[in-house]
Amino acid sequence: MSHIHATEELRLGDVLVVNCSHQCNVMLMSNTDYGRYRRGEKFQYHGGHFTKFPTRFQAPGAGMWNVVIDVGDRAVELRYDIRVMRK
Repeated sequence: MSHIHATEELRLGDVLVVNCSHQCNVMLMSNTDYGRYRRGEKFQYHGGHFTKFPTRFQAPGAGMWNVVIDVGDRAVELRYDIRVMRK
């Protein structure tokens, strides 16, 4: 599993902006779900598979969130940027 992981403290209504050089899954998830993701278990997330960037989605709630950029099993030289637009 190849992925990029970052944590962001978000407020309700903040907008996460992700720019990426390759199509990928961009997921925003809780600590519990990030642990499940890493163990290969069923997990919940906000986001999805994106082919066009930048992509934007709104924080579902306040707190610490895990931002995951997942390119699957592909070996790529990934260039990315994660920004938060505050409400």
